[in-house]
Amino acid sequence: QVRLVESGGGSVQAGGSLRLSCSVSGTTVADYCMGWFRQAPRKEREAVATINGKRNRYYTAFVDGRFTISRDSAKNMIFLQMNNLKAEDTAMYYCAARLSTWCRTGVTDFSDWGQGTQVTVSS
Repeated sequence: QVRLVESGGGSVQAGGSLRLSCSVSGTTVADYCMGWFRQAPRKEREAVATINGKRNRYYTAFVDGRFTISRDSAKNMIFLQMNNLKAEDTAMYYCAARLSTWCRTGVTDFSDWGQGTQVTVSS
């Protein structure tokens, strides 16, 4: 029932920016924990950022101030603005929903996932 569709990935040079979007249907993003995760080849999927209904935000340490998670409640979308991208940011980025008001950061804590959008950063 919950559907998440990511967009905005692409190939950029190190230092560049991308804005990822996630269109959500079947649930209201403002009511739950929403997250961005990423997974590089042969690596574990890891949290990038989460945002809850109160707009409390969490960022994994590697973000180091470079990314911002946000939502547009009217459009029922969440975003990930990524600036100063590094080669090590190269990964498939996934939008995910945790149908709870309490955010967590584990992959298994999220019940619904998008198909992913590829981000490739060349150095």
